[in-house]
Amino acid sequence: MESNYHFEEEFYQVNFTENQTLYGDYESCKFSHCNFNAIDLSNLKFIDCEFIECNLSLVKLNETSFQQVLFKDCKMIGFNLETCNQFALNISFENCVLNDSSFYLLPLKKTKFSNTTLHNVDFSNTDLSHSFFMNCDFSNAIFDQTDLRQANLKTSYNFRINPNENQLKGAIFSKDNLEGLVQHLGIKIQ
Repeated sequence: MESNYHFEEEFYQVNFTENQTLYGDYESCKFSHCNFNAIDLSNLKFIDCEFIECNLSLVKLNETSFQQVLFKDCKMIGFNLETCNQFALNISFENCVLNDSSFYLLPLKKTKFSNTTLHNVDFSNTDLSHSFFMNCDFSNAIFDQTDLRQANLKTSYNFRINPNENQLKGAIFSKDNLEGLVQHLGIKIQ
């Protein structure tokens, strides 16, 4: 019988789409250059893990736990985190592509996004307060009733955030990206 607990294991160039089974809890594990494309990660628990240069596009995340997890240089198109287990949810993203993903209704306070592409991402009703977005591209991202208080978007771009529909008190923007806050008014900044 195989153990359901994995501790300090390294997975390198594993193609999990080819009958490789993931099961149980993963703690302090590293997944590098692995392919998870469109597989079911539901009910798994990842604690203090790293995903480096992995393909996590279209994975199923029903009740999946991510606690202290780093995603770096990953392709994560259609990453619908909204169905994950929210208990102790703590993730960060570096150099990832998260296009067409959803973070709807999630508690993502103090989350770090660095050099990440977030095209068509749904941040509706998401708590992103105190989060840090460094050099992120928000083309067509949805911000509706999003909590961005004290968030830092100073170096990010292509966002459209209506201050009347989102919480922005203390959020940091640069003079170069202010247009994204007034586009709903039909104002052009030159």
